[in-house]
Amino acid sequence: MSVRRRGARWFGIAALLTLALAGGAPAQAAEVKVLSAGAVRSIVTELAKAYETETGNTVTLAFGTVGVVRQKLATDPADVVIMSDTALDDAIAKGGVAADSRTDIARTGMGIAVREGAPKPDIATAEALKQTLLAARSIVYVDPAQGATSGIHFASVLQRLGIADAVKSKTTLVPGGYPAELVAEGKVELVAHQISEILPVKGVTFVGPLPRELQKVTIYSAGRAAKAANVELARGFIAFLARPAFRAKFAEAGLDYKE
Repeated sequence: MSVRRRGARWFGIAALLTLALAGGAPAQAAEVKVLSAGAVRSIVTELAKAYETETGNTVTLAFGTVGVVRQKLATDPADVVIMSDTALDDAIAKGGVAADSRTDIARTGMGIAVREGAPKPDIATAEALKQTLLAARSIVYVDPAQGATSGIHFASVLQRLGIADAVKSKTTLVPGGYPAELVAEGKVELVAHQISEILPVKGVTFVGPLPRELQKVTIYSAGRAAKAANVELARGFIAFLARPAFRAKFAEAGLDYKE
């Protein structure tokens, strides 16, 4: 046997011994499957990338309205679920989310936006908002039938203002996503949505939050799905999202709302 072949042979044996001592095989990256409400989409997407960089694990994200997330939790694989606190509590009560896992991660309110460059309308009071909505050529918000927190609340705002019928013909309802994009494209004049889902959209100007008496502050909470494939992995991702070091990022994304 030549010196070269003998050296290669011993190198291979040494490599096998190293693997055996380390546990038999190199560690493989794990996958965290996350079902999330759209209101926290921008920050969860950003932090998921940071988590992947730090841990080497991968994160698979699926976003939708709270209603859609409820449905997917019943049918789709999931490790972590992020919804409004009331929806998550309901999922816990029904056994879909582990009772000891709820972690509040965000607070957001609802607001109004118009196309970038357009004058900012007056929405400082309930009466001012009412007149602005009546004067608007068109309005868009998320369809309440989709189980969207923002859509359900804004529909109730229109009822409280007594203008639901008056604005119905000029209102566009969308199934989810970022309805502010229709405003940016010039297709609709005004959008009502969660502040955290207005700020990421380029081409719109955030006018301000709804008046205090019409506002709805929603807390978004993360929890471990009862069917999580890896309990510790799910716990780790939730703890990562809740790190105090990320609070400033949540605030920038409109997810640390203070009245």
